Amino acid sequence: MIDRRSFIGLTLLFLASCTAATQTALFAPPGGDGADSLKFAVTDVQGLDDLERDYEAFRVALEVALEREIEFYPVDSYAEAASALQLGKIDIALTGPSEYVLIRARTNAIPVVAITRPNYHSVIAVPAASPVKTVADLKGKTIAMRQVGSTSGHLGPTEMLMEAGLDPKTDYQVKMLGPEGSLKALKSGEVEAWGGPLIDYERFLREEGFSEADFSLLKKGPPLPNDVFVVNSNTDPQLIALLRDRAIARQQDLIAALSSVRANEKFQESTLVAVEDGDYDMIREVYRAIGEGGFVAPD
Repeated sequence: MIDRRSFIGLTLLFLASCTAATQTALFAPPGGDGADSLKFAVTDVQGLDDLERDYEAFRVALEVALEREIEFYPVDSYAEAASALQLGKIDIALTGPSEYVLIRARTNAIPVVAITRPNYHSVIAVPAASPVKTVADLKGKTIAMRQVGSTSGHLGPTEMLMEAGLDPKTDYQVKMLGPEGSLKALKSGEVEAWGGPLIDYERFLREEGFSEADFSLLKKGPPLPNDVFVVNSNTDPQLIALLRDRAIARQQDLIAALSSVRANEKFQESTLVAVEDGDYDMIREVYRAIGEGGFVAPD
């Protein structure tokens, strides 16, 4: 069964760090009166040193695009970012799809603009000699995945299993083994299938000297929801539109700066696009199906 202890512990931290209080947004339209700078966070980067290493070029490009000084606001987790957004300590945050849904449920943070990720798909793979020929054949089997709550390494594969008619709570077993451990388990035969990001599968074949003749794809899922920039729920709608328009208009420079760092090479062919909250309903549906719907329901 899915190990939920780490998931529940993280969520309790998330709930504890949020507050029902609402605050007025800290900033005015770029170039106008208001705060001297905007506070910017990335929910999956811990510590100021890592932020400066991976996002300094982007921070500078964002300053130019928004005509406002941008300051880093380091956070230890998406839970801390959610609390800081709610309290008005953060003006803009970049977060992943799954984290966005959890943050939105507790803070009503507003999506401003999304950033696409080429080849952002989940896949399910099996050894080529496996008797499993369809996703439905995985009923009763053990499947390795990346980590609980990962968009591409848990929720995406789970959606494909659900589409094949399998109940994630009863019809198969999952071992959450991390990005490297899960593929090692597939290679060693510890599990009968693996579900995770397409790019991990392709890297695994390349680095191990395998091909699809050795480990076959049962299914490649549709494009997953995008990473997204969010703001405080009390931000003026006109300001949100202004931020979106400026970011999209200057996206060539922003994407070039973001992807210039090795840690962000996944964004090299990305684009900035308009976004709506409904774009993330797939993630909510999977959370409900695994019995964790309370975590994505608004307070």
